Amino acid sequence: MKKVGSACPVDPEASVLLHCGPWKGLREEQVQAKLSNRYNRRTVAEVEQHIEEVWAERISQEPWLFNGAKFRLFSASLAPSPSCSSLGGAGYTSHGGCNVGRGGGDAAPMEGCKTGEWRDEGCRGSGVVEGDGEVPMWQVVVGQKLQCPWRDARFPTHTEGRATAVPPLYEGGGFASVKCSCRQRGVGATPLTLQLGLTCYKDFLGTNWSRRVGALMAHGEAEFGDTQALLAQPLGVGGVLRTSDGLIVLLRRSQRVAEAPGLLDIPGGHPEPKAVCPGVSEDCIRVEQLAERAVVRELFSSISAEIRDEVNIPLSSLSEPVLLGIALNHTSAGRPSAEFYISCSLSSKEVKEFYWRGGPEAHESTDIVFLSQEEVMQLDESASLWTELCPSAKGAVMLYRLVLPDKDQEGMCSVTNANST
Repeated sequence: MKKVGSACPVDPEASVLLHCGPWKGLREEQVQAKLSNRYNRRTVAEVEQHIEEVWAERISQEPWLFNGAKFRLFSASLAPSPSCSSLGGAGYTSHGGCNVGRGGGDAAPMEGCKTGEWRDEGCRGSGVVEGDGEVPMWQVVVGQKLQCPWRDARFPTHTEGRATAVPPLYEGGGFASVKCSCRQRGVGATPLTLQLGLTCYKDFLGTNWSRRVGALMAHGEAEFGDTQALLAQPLGVGGVLRTSDGLIVLLRRSQRVAEAPGLLDIPGGHPEPKAVCPGVSEDCIRVEQLAERAVVRELFSSISAEIRDEVNIPLSSLSEPVLLGIALNHTSAGRPSAEFYISCSLSSKEVKEFYWRGGPEAHESTDIVFLSQEEVMQLDESASLWTELCPSAKGAVMLYRLVLPDKDQEGMCSVTNANST
């Protein structure tokens, strides 16, 4: 197993939940979704009252807001590459991959493990042994050397304020990572399974974005054994967009947006349950109405639509999105976002011209910035530009550096070829 070391920045605002490095990114047919009401947020009377109070206050200030349905990420299960018999010792022998998630099951949380301690406990609880990925959030079930980065001994599963615990690190720093020595991409396999429920924007404001999020997480841990049980955890999407002349696109967020105003971001947003249920009002959408393949299709197509609307370039210029992995935004209690790589047939000059013509969401940004691949690869917490990135952009850069870069550029070529098919 390759030690990642300093290959990726370590930042308290963002971290990597999982990455698709062994496959050099995943295409739509390599991802599946499982939907159930069991994956929805847990409800408690006092928490629901708090959510309503937060919402009432917010719409009194911004009456144009509406409460849209969102997908809630409950957990994710990542299998080993089907072309390899082993991933450098990673995996639970009865499971063969890793699960990250929360809720059901009774696997032990990764509290109190010492630096350099080996953990390969597998998952205790029949649900996990069956492979449905229901294990406590942030636990990665792999046999690898881990360092626990807990910073608050009073509540070991999150740091102060809104920040939550970052995924395991190797001793000496760097993200815990599984690297596959085999160069083949699996054919006909579905390496990633996402367990999804439903949530909404109102619930996000009253939980993940609430000033009381620390107390909500403690309540969830005490009552349900799960720090995220009471949180909305809406799944977002983001796109690392690469122009035909090899530049990465960033947008300067408007000062008028509620989150990360003035900072540099990647194009992004949320997949919409409404798109899978045309003709059904937002507040009437139910899990039973959602076809699982259609949900995966919406997950992948939504990032292309966000790029079209925010950068104002035609969909016909964009390649098939390739999933890099899932990043966490710790300024909103570990809110997850699926990050994609998309190549564009337009040059940076052409993209800039389209952008300045203005698109449907032009009000969300004030400028467009281009970085070379070399500049992105050199971005770390010591770079001045790093402080200008919002958490979602930091997470995307982390994933881009983990999944695509390769000494001989073979990884980059394989993704580009996949996009052109």
